Amino acid sequence: VQLQASGGGLVQPGGSLRLSCSASGFRLDYYAVGWFRQAPGKEREGVSCIDSGNGYTYYRDSVKGRFTISRDNAKNTVYLQINSLKPDDTAVYYCAAGSGISWAPEGYAYWGDGTLVTVSS
Repeated sequence: VQLQASGGGLVQPGGSLRLSCSASGFRLDYYAVGWFRQAPGKEREGVSCIDSGNGYTYYRDSVKGRFTISRDNAKNTVYLQINSLKPDDTAVYYCAAGSGISWAPEGYAYWGDGTLVTVSS
């Protein structure tokens, strides 16, 4: 059972990235998936999650309208499209899978290693 987050990088303010969360060893569509981020010196915070089954999506207020979470079940992957990036979005982004939607990291059993997003001019 493994999750792998990828797609991070250095981007200028206002730019976009698409992060990917790929699963191996289990079907990701059976699980709720959350994207979290952790900036230096700050606690890990949830930014978006997508439920299994109904596919309902949820977003942190600060990213609504800029971030979009989606699934590609054929690729066993969940994406996070991030647009209009701001310096405050700089963080390591993690994906996680669990049995239900939660904003708490403790609500997820499986975690990827994280991918670094740096927003700077």
